[in-house]
Amino acid sequence: MNLGADDIRALSNHPERTAFPPEVEVVKGYLKRPSSLPAAFEGVDRVYLAPSLETITDVVDLVSRAGIPHVVDLSGDENTNWHPIAQAVEKSDVGWTHLWTGEFMENSTDWAEQIRTTGAVREPYPDSGNAPIAMDDIARVAANILVSEGHLGKTYNLTGPETITRAQRLQYLADAIGRELEFVTVPPEELIALLEPAMGDYAGYFVNGLATRVDQPQLATTTVADLTGHATTFKAWATANADLFR
Repeated sequence: MNLGADDIRALSNHPERTAFPPEVEVVKGYLKRPSSLPAAFEGVDRVYLAPSLETITDVVDLVSRAGIPHVVDLSGDENTNWHPIAQAVEKSDVGWTHLWTGEFMENSTDWAEQIRTTGAVREPYPDSGNAPIAMDDIARVAANILVSEGHLGKTYNLTGPETITRAQRLQYLADAIGRELEFVTVPPEELIALLEPAMGDYAGYFVNGLATRVDQPQLATTTVADLTGHATTFKAWATANADLFR
């Protein structure tokens, strides 16, 4: 994607691992290490801010002190863990645009090991529906906003282009890898116990959310396509990432 910008700076804690085009200036820095940021922010006029709850207040203060007039942040509404990002940006004197998203398509890789080893997914709510979004689509939206005008003070609710159930998601993956896969319905307590080692208390919140979306599925928006011209379907994402599940 080429939007015409020729003065792009990318922040990375490990610049040697990046693969940006040569015209992108890569600087070393880390949002969780605010002391590394002042030099990176120097001379910048717009910032895409990925969520980092631990240091958000310090980071936004540095953005303000650098005189950067516009931040595009990845955050969420008051029902999400990421709302403090939006709050911190709004409390500053910096102009803002919020990008609020739900689940990433990439979260489906949490199923990869059990699909590879058992040919099945064990979850409690096959009919739970949401509209997962590809992370590349979030990046494309952010890039379009950064190089255009008219977005200050706006909040964009981003989803994938369609609402699908957990069972439909699994079927798309089955089609992509050419293998029959089974959705095994288990009690919610089993999934919570499986997720707790990695997610802690959030595991229960996540599973309760799956239950809620059986009768109240997340509705898809057209915002990604409206802003960028197209949105990635889960079928397309599954096809492109099939090797992760083989």
